Amino acid sequence: MSRLDEAAVLGALRRTPGWERVGSEIRRTFRFRDFRQALAFVNRVGDLAEAAGHHPDIDIRYNTVTLALTTHDAGGLTAKDFDLARSIGD
Repeated sequence: MSRLDEAAVLGALRRTPGWERVGSEIRRTFRFRDFRQALAFVNRVGDLAEAAGHHPDIDIRYNTVTLALTTHDAGGLTAKDFDLARSIGD
């Protein structure tokens, strides 16, 4: 998978609400009522990631989960990152 150029990244970001670009990755933070809900969300993301063969970096802080996506093999953002981000949804 090839890395997206700047114009393609900006276009993909417009089609991926809630996510922001931070350097060579996209990130989004989700907040939940409690730790159990945060863990359940992470498990759902894990299922989606396994199905896509593409895995986010995940940071869990009690009821807050931050996901970061980048395609390390390509050295930056690819369509895989945005496809997985959109499949995660809200």
